Amino acid sequence: MVLTYYCIITLLIIAYLLGSLPSAVWIGKRYYGVDIRQHGSKNAGTTNMLRVLGKRAAIPVFLIDFLKGFVAVNVMTLMRYDDNISPAWMINLKIIAVFVAVIGHVFPVFAGFKGGKGVATLIGAISGIQPNIALYCFCVWVLVFMIYHYVSLASIVAGCVFPVFVSIFSGSIYRRYGDTSVSFVLFSIVVAVLLVWTHRKNIGRLLNGTESRIFIWKHRPRSTQAEDKK
Repeated sequence: MVLTYYCIITLLIIAYLLGSLPSAVWIGKRYYGVDIRQHGSKNAGTTNMLRVLGKRAAIPVFLIDFLKGFVAVNVMTLMRYDDNISPAWMINLKIIAVFVAVIGHVFPVFAGFKGGKGVATLIGAISGIQPNIALYCFCVWVLVFMIYHYVSLASIVAGCVFPVFVSIFSGSIYRRYGDTSVSFVLFSIVVAVLLVWTHRKNIGRLLNGTESRIFIWKHRPRSTQAEDKK
């Protein structure tokens, strides 16, 4: 049993280190000579990269952040070879790995513990547990973003519908994980609450009408550009 705990701790450390890979910081410095944490919203994440450096910089950041969350969760499947780990514990370990990976992104050891909000890493991690629900939430994110052009609003809405989708597909989750589906339901609620909390400043700016919009598929009107510079 001691070896089991040792393996769990080791894999969780790996999950944290994966989450700590500061893709936005490294790409910004290596290819643009910019520390993204000193510009825009000062977050080391996809949204700030898109706002400050554009799509060519933001896309690889999103992909890397997504993959590090996905891998961090799936690395926990190595524990299935341990006879002491039941299916119930396996899903619980994956859920713990989600939080550990996101914490790594928010407080990266490789970037002075100053990272981003972890949305892309969270999406990747959830995809490692229940990919269909992660896809539905991402579709909601894209829809809200295309309509309103607020990344923060899209992230908040996608996070809030996460527990809704979990409830809708509770039957398939139960068939896959059994009684541990309760853990996944609670996990989805915690994720929704945390996303709202981490975007509390954005919510204030949305209510005040001062939140910056991001336009990808068309040129921004001059009035909007002036508004974003405020």
